[in-house]
Order: sequence, then structure tokens, then C-alpha cells
Amino acid sequence: MSVLKGKNILLGVSGGIAAYKSIVLLRLLKKNRANVQVVFTKSAHDFVTSLTFSSLSGRPVLTNFFEEDNDSKNWNNHVELAEWADYLLIIPATSSTISKMVNGNADNLLVATYMSSSCQVFFAPSMDLEMFKSVSTKNNITTLEKKGDILIKPRKGLLASGHDGVGRVEEPEKIIEILKSYIKKRLIFNNKKILVTAGPTFEMIDPVRFIGNISSGKMGFEIAKQAAQLGAKVYLISGPSKEIVNDENIIEKRVISAEEMFIECSKIFPKVDIFIKSAAVSDYKPKKSFDKKIKKHNLKSIKIDLVKNVDILKELSLKRKNQKIIGFSLETDNELINAKNKLKDKNLDAIVLNSLNDIGAGFNFDTNKISFITSKSVKNFSLKSKNHVAKDILLEIFNL
Repeated sequence: MSVLKGKNILLGVSGGIAAYKSIVLLRLLKKNRANVQVVFTKSAHDFVTSLTFSSLSGRPVLTNFFEEDNDSKNWNNHVELAEWADYLLIIPATSSTISKMVNGNADNLLVATYMSSSCQVFFAPSMDLEMFKSVSTKNNITTLEKKGDILIKPRKGLLASGHDGVGRVEEPEKIIEILKSYIKKRLIFNNKKILVTAGPTFEMIDPVRFIGNISSGKMGFEIAKQAAQLGAKVYLISGPSKEIVNDENIIEKRVISAEEMFIECSKIFPKVDIFIKSAAVSDYKPKKSFDKKIKKHNLKSIKIDLVKNVDILKELSLKRKNQKIIGFSLETDNELINAKNKLKDKNLDAIVLNSLNDIGAGFNFDTNKISFITSKSVKNFSLKSKNHVAKDILLEIFNL
């Protein structure tokens, strides 16, 4: 999942031959699942068509303060546009548009929106060599950079005039990289590695029967997704689950048994910063697993000897160096006492408690109600969707 997913991006297109590259940029933004509103200057229409941009963005291209509609006028509110945007990209930015940005000449919708914006602005100059080298252009770019706008430097190459030099707008793929890098550096888990376990484990009795539980894996998968959105590289170890994940920052491994989960976690644990053990691991397994299906014949009962599974949390906590370790505790009675005992016994930094006595919490729900517990505090949260619960948990971990 891209860090651009769900971001509201204003794409400003001014009138230059490089406006065609903004079509490619728009496609890449949409591919990364960003919400994009395109704003043209009037001269942009001389180089590209609004139909192309509106078709790709799924939104009408805006140019004027007022749009004619059945003898009435609809106002394109530049203040609302500016407040909607998470980022404003002005690509290409011509010499004229850059000058208006500096001097506050808000005679068009794009510059008026720029003047009203408080979000981060990126601008990519595109012009002929001598225009880019001119003192006025250099001063204007310096002024915008001092203000806090981010310059996407033009490239050297063959220009529309036939000259060879600096002035070509940066390639769309590189612009996407620059934007992603900017966002990632400001995420709370940037450069952090997080190990998350999810789902149940199945302890096989024979090839078709097992001991397990009804954990869906929803909570662990949401934690993994949200951690990736917050900049982390995530290692997700999941038992049998119908949940799926599709994110370039999540490396997923599927396992069946507690022993398999322990082996995989042991490989990854030494290189991570945080371990979040959300999986509902079976406490016991059959002492013997049969190679062939057990036939009932005339048996009225069957005895299966159980032995303890490895305690993943406890074993890995003994090997910890500087990792933060967070466990989960699903309880039915004496909830707080049991969770605190588990926190201490397994040498955890925190434990997430949920109770089956709370309506809407526990296995297979899309919601959950938790308490985040450390040795010093207990913080209770209301019933929320599991993606919001995941965000709450990760913010608490960040503040440990």
C-alpha cells in the first residue's frame, strides 16, 4: 500500500509544453490511490485538454472562479480547495506562474488557491534555458524556497526551443519518488522495522482435524497495514486467516502451527525494533499427530494427550536487546488482573487487553474495545473499528 493512498492532492497545471508530463504524473498518482483534483491556468488549455485530465482523475478540471451552468454561475471556492488538499503540486510551473506565486498576483484560480493553502507545496519549473537562468527567475525561486515551498529542480536536456540546457521539467516517476520520500520521512515509524503476528494457529491431530480457535486475524492485519502507512517496514507472520494484505512495505509469511510461527518469528526478531504479538496462538498441541485420518469405527470416545506449546512471547523476550515487545490478552474474567500478570510474567513493555464480555470486541468482529496497559498506566479506549484501534495501539507504542 502506497503512502500516497487516500492523500488529497491538488495538481496545478500551468501553460507550457511540459504540461503533457502532468498527464503521466496524474496516472501515477491515481495508481498510488491518491485523490487528485486538477486545476488549470487558462493557458494550460492551449497545450493539453481538460477531458484527458478529468477522465483520469474522475473529477472535472477547474480553471475559473465561476463556472457557467444552465444560465447560472457556480463558484469554485479556492479556500475550500486549499483546505481540502494535503499537498499542492504545481507541475509544470512556468516563469509567469512562479512570478505570480511570489507577488501574490491571484488573478487565476490556481494562484488564488496557492495563496490560500497551508499544506506543503511542490513546484517544478519548466522553461527555456535563458528564462531559467534569468535573475528574476532565480530570485523568485529562492523566495519560494525561503517560504517553505519545495523546488523540484529541472533537468538538463533538449528543450522545446531546440536549445540544450537546464529547463526540462523533472520526469513524473522521479516526482512521485520525491513526494513519497518527503511523506515517509515525516511518518512516526520511518526507518523502523516491526514484526506483527496475526490469526490463530492450528495444531494438527491428523491430516484433516486440528486444535485451534476462531481468531480471524483482522486485528493483526490492521496493525500491519497501519504500521506500514506510518512508515514502518513490516514483517507479518500469520496463521490460517482469510485476511489479505497488499502493501509494498509488508513482507508476509503464512504458517500453520505455533512451532512454525515461533521459528519464523525467531528468524526475524533480532533485526526488528518492535514486536507486536497479536496472534491467538494455541497454548497446547497434540502430543502425537497421526499421519492418516483417524477412523471412528465403533469408538464412542477418543483420548488425545496434549502438551504445552512454546511460549513465543516469553522465549523472545529472553532474547531481546533494545526491542519493544507488546502482547495481547483476551480475557473472560478477572481481565485486568490477568493482563497485568501476563505483562509482568513475560517481561513486556505493554499489553493490549480486550474482553469477550464487551459487546463488539474479540474474534471475528470488525470492531474492538481495548485497554493499553503498561507497568505504570492503564488507558481505556471506546469501541472502535479495528483500523482505528490499530492506529490507537501504534500511537501508544510510539509514545512508550
